[in-house]
Parts: sequence; C-alpha cells; structure tokens
Amino acid sequence: MGRLIAIEGIDGSGKGTQTALLEEYLRGRGLPVRKISFPNYESESSAPLRMYLGGQISPDPGAVGAYAASSFFAVDRYISFKQDWERDYREGKILLADRYVTSNITHQMTKLPKAEWQNFAGWLCDYEYVRLGMPKPDLVVYLDMHPAVSQKLLLRRYQGDEGKRDIHEGNTEYLTRCREAALYAAKGLHWEVVRCFDEAALTPLPVEDIARQVRALTAAVLG
Repeated sequence: MGRLIAIEGIDGSGKGTQTALLEEYLRGRGLPVRKISFPNYESESSAPLRMYLGGQISPDPGAVGAYAASSFFAVDRYISFKQDWERDYREGKILLADRYVTSNITHQMTKLPKAEWQNFAGWLCDYEYVRLGMPKPDLVVYLDMHPAVSQKLLLRRYQGDEGKRDIHEGNTEYLTRCREAALYAAKGLHWEVVRCFDEAALTPLPVEDIARQVRALTAAVLG
C-alpha cells in the first residue's frame, strides 16, 4: 500500500506551490510519487460542486448546508479515486494531495455552530474514510496563512481581476472562519501546522522556508 500526504490551507495559502515543490523533492530522491488535486474539474463528477462554487445553487455559500456541500466534494473525490489513482496507491506510490477529505472540514464545518464541529468532523471521517473507503492520509500539513495575506496573493494570481475568484475566494469573512475551523481540526485530528506568514507585518514567508518545513514533516512520516 502507498502513502498519502494531504496539503491543506485556505484559498491563496500556497497549497499548489508547496505540493509541486514536495513532488519535485521526492522525485529527486528517486521515490515513486504522484501529485493529485481536488476538486477534479476535468471530470464530469465535479459538475455539482462546480455549480456550487460558481454560485448556481446559491450565491451565498452558507445557504448550502455543510452536509450537502460536503457530499458534492466527496463524490468527486470518490470517482477520481476509483477511476484514476487507486491503482497507484495500492501499488505503493506516494500520493500528494493538493486538498483532500480534510478540505471539507476546513470549508464546510464553519457553517455549523461550534458546538457541532466535533460531531461533524466525526461524521465526515466516518463517511469518507469508512463508508466510501477513501484512503486516510498518513500526514496532513495545514499551511496556516492569514486571510488578509491570502487575499493579496489571490489578487496577484488573478492579475487584479476580482471576478475570477469563486464565491469562497472572494469572501474574507468566510476564509477567516475557515482558518479558525482548520486550526480547531488540526488540534483534534493531529494535523501538522506550518505558519506561512509574518504575523507582525502580515506578509507571506519565503516559499523555500515553508517548503523546508513541509519536507521535514514528510521525511518524518516516510522514514
């Protein structure tokens, strides 16, 4: 059986960059590695979540309940697993996931009262890891980026065109709640947290500094 490492973070936290750098590093060591990313927009399985993220179900992300929204992403992941990367995982490859099951906790748990967060996290882990049979990550790295910093990075990514951001990316208050939920989950579910910003200056830390921490955490898991 292979290994699965999930890289999490709010929108604009550098998940794609760090996943790519980790893939390059592991490949350079001669290890069998493959990068996967969610949502899988190239698959028809992503149709419901594309409608959700595009605001076609509701322009307010909070109006679609946590359990319903989570199911859109879960189905997309399950189909991707069965059709695309299950064989690689079972044959021993290292899978690096840019977002995974853990993203449902980061994004959807915020729609519920805090008193229900623990129950939701338990339900989600049971639903995806047990009922659907999705592989459980050997390591979850949460890239902790302040929403104010991530917004600047997102605008840079989209060259100042705010219309390119989806309903989550453009909502700073929502991203702030997502960060709070992720840090709560990190403590209870034993995720590794990597700080990605200078708290005093509210600026991003150097990409390579973050990458070194991610590599160290990965090495500790892979042995």
